[in-house]
Amino acid sequence: MRYYIADLHFFHAAVNDRMDLRGFADVEEMNEYMIARWNNKVKKRDDVVIIGDLSWGDAQETNTLLERLNGRLYLIRGNHDRFVSDKKVNLERFQWIKPYEELSDNRRKVVLCHYPILFYNGQYRLDEKGNPKTYMLYGHVHDTRDQRLLEQFQEIIRSTSVVNAMGEEQKIPCHMINCFCKYSDYEPLSLDEWIRLTESRRGGG
Repeated sequence: MRYYIADLHFFHAAVNDRMDLRGFADVEEMNEYMIARWNNKVKKRDDVVIIGDLSWGDAQETNTLLERLNGRLYLIRGNHDRFVSDKKVNLERFQWIKPYEELSDNRRKVVLCHYPILFYNGQYRLDEKGNPKTYMLYGHVHDTRDQRLLEQFQEIIRSTSVVNAMGEEQKIPCHMINCFCKYSDYEPLSLDEWIRLTESRRGGG
């Protein structure tokens, strides 16, 4: 099974106290809760794609964290993943570290970047039933004003009509998913789980 999650910010007290107001007593409680949620879901042979901003800790803290997390890890590097440049961090724990990637997930493509891309590769691709064949998974904006603006932009895109290659009028597809960890109560989710959660948040389920 493959899971996705973004913006965990282990060891980053500011996301708990000020930025996200996560509600934990302190950063230690936040870390332990997130590790427990992760390991309760992820098995050793599962894949987890982290869409940026995993750890704010130093080399020793980050190495200990990486040893405790279940699964095979893949990192889409975020702006706060400064540990990647620290030679003391065991980066061999990751299958790969990249700024951007496109993967296949059950006959669908996922475009992965820490930063949201409003016009992403494969955006117009639909299957024979009109379902999206491509999803853009991102992080970075957490649950902020920027996320509200992104939601507005997406609604504008989805309500805009164009003429497709067949000469037919269609609405522009736009299927973007913010994999912000707080949305899933800090649990990595599969693509289908993220799709259902995002639709529920939009009022569609």
